[in-house]
Formats: sequence, structure tokens, C-alpha cells
Amino acid sequence: MEHIRACVVGATGYAGIEACRLVLAHPTLELTMVTDRKQAGERLDAVYPQLAGACDLEFSLPEPDAIAAAADVAFLAVPHTASLALTPALLERGVTVLDLSADYRLHDPAVYEAWYNTPHTSPELLSRTVYGLPELFRDGLAALAKRRAAGEAVLVAVPGCYPTATALAAAPALRAGLATGDLVIADAISGVSGAGRSCTARTHFCHANESVEAYGVGHHRHTPEIEQTLTELAGHEMSVVFTPHLAPLTRGLLSTVYLEAAEGVTAEDVQAAYERAYANEPLVTTLPAGTMPATASVAATARAQVGVALDDRRRRTIVASCAIDNLGKGAAAQAVQCANVVLGLPETAGLLAAAPLI
Repeated sequence: MEHIRACVVGATGYAGIEACRLVLAHPTLELTMVTDRKQAGERLDAVYPQLAGACDLEFSLPEPDAIAAAADVAFLAVPHTASLALTPALLERGVTVLDLSADYRLHDPAVYEAWYNTPHTSPELLSRTVYGLPELFRDGLAALAKRRAAGEAVLVAVPGCYPTATALAAAPALRAGLATGDLVIADAISGVSGAGRSCTARTHFCHANESVEAYGVGHHRHTPEIEQTLTELAGHEMSVVFTPHLAPLTRGLLSTVYLEAAEGVTAEDVQAAYERAYANEPLVTTLPAGTMPATASVAATARAQVGVALDDRRRRTIVASCAIDNLGKGAAAQAVQCANVVLGLPETAGLLAAAPLI
């Protein structure tokens, strides 16, 4: 098959360099351009020596004309608002966009503006965008694939890491009607790389090492994204109490959700529903009853593992945990998975590696 040219915008960041690594190893995608405003003209392997001998590209400025000349598809590993400035121009020039930022994830521009404190400058694109969590919204991605095959440049909003793990943990219970009520409680723990490459007081080694803390309690920006997804899964309005935590891990994310069990639901019902939901998903595994996931089991992969239990005491509660790599299934690997679908490639192309054993 002919190679499909790919550009990674924001390639010096952790999600960006992970996207570069995956594209370089991909059987069909070809990394033809990397961009970074601050390090334009410098070689990629000078910033990340791990790629010495694998890539000799230099960083370019993220100019739409240059990207369109060099690439068929662009992975935007950029902060919010940066995609707003670039995505419309890329689509106009025929470049399909996989946006890893939050700029096109929320359906309602007013919700985006309220949580991100900035106007949404291209709300007309929201109705054309598909939320890129393939296991839950594959039909939407397949529709984009048809549009692209007909000659249209398309846009995928790649989910955030916390929303991905939380949705995969909650989805089978919500879709099977095993949970009742309109509330999901989600406790999630992320490694430090989830905060990005720029160091802050919270992510400095001396602060983060040997310590776990909650942050963004009650106002984390992933909250409306999680609520939007859970509402779509449940078929009715859902609320979420979401508490993220920072742990002294380089990479990895674990989200545990709590849902009130419907009357008469048994532990066997719950386990069976989760096994059915992910039985044919090559990148999501439901663990055996009594086993819960660990971040080390999915580190540096596109994979997710889910474990579930029923606490059947006074308030009968479904407890489901999902482990992902925050830079893998939570960012770059999920973007590549979505790209595979939209580009008409095997969904798991370049993504089937297992986690390191030690």
C-alpha cells in the first residue's frame, strides 16, 4: 500500500513525540513533517536522542500551507486554543486532522467557553467532528472514513486521557442498563507526564516524588467531557463527581468508577456484561472476575484493561476500573487508532505491541 504522509504538530511535547514514535513504526503512515515554534530548524533527534538513526527530520513552523504541502494527515498534539487557530485552515487545504487538544471535543461551544475561558472561533466545525473513542463510537469514525474516501478532509476530536479511561470503565454498565440513577463517581490517578513537558511546581520531581495528591477537585476541565460521553452512553442526562489525582509515575492512568446497581443485578451479570462489551475489541481486555487492572500492564501501549466488581452491601454499587497509558490509549495511540479507521487501514495497524515485561 502507498504510504500516507503524516505531520505531527507540537512534536516536542510528550504526546507529540509519542505520536512521532508510533508513526515511525507504522506500516503505512510516513512521518514527513514535525513542527514546533520554539525549536524550528533543530533536528528531532537532537531533542529526543532516542530517535537517532530513526528520523532525521528538522522541526518546522506550523504553517498551514507548508503542512498541506508535506502531509495528508496531521496529528495536532497542541494545547487548547492552538488547534482553533490551525484546524480550520488545514481542513480547507485538504488535510485530515486528528486533534489531541480539547478544542473540538465538546458539542456545545458555550460549554467549551465556560470551562476553557476562551471563545470558540469555529463552532461550525463541531457538527462535522467525531469524538474519537473507537470502542464506543466506531460508527461515527466509519462515517468519517466514507467522507474522506469521497475526497473530504475530516476532523477527529481525540478524547482526553481521563475521559477515555472513565468512559471505558463505565460504558458496559450504562449500555446494558445495569446501573440506575444519573450519577457516576470517578476517582482517577495519572502519571506526571499527563501534565505535559513543561515543568510546574506540582510536577517538579521534589514535589511529586513519594507523594499522591488530588487536584482540580470539583472543577477539572475534563468534567464536562466525561459528562457528555456518559450521557450519550446512558441515553439520558448524567452527572459526574470527578476527582483526579497525581501519582509519582512517569506514565499510566487508572480510573475507578462507582455506579448504583439496578435492582436484582448480580456480580455474574456485571462480569458477563463487561466480557460481552469488549469480547471483540483487540485493544480492550476485560479481566477475569476478581482481578483488577494495573497501569504497568498497559504501559507504553495502545491497550486498555478493565476489571469490575459488585459491592452488594447496603448501597449496592458497581465498581469498575480501567487502566491505560495516558500517552498511549489516552492520547497518541488513540489518535493513531482513529487515523487507521478514518484512512481505511486496519484499526490496529502499528498498535498491537504488548507492554514491556519488566
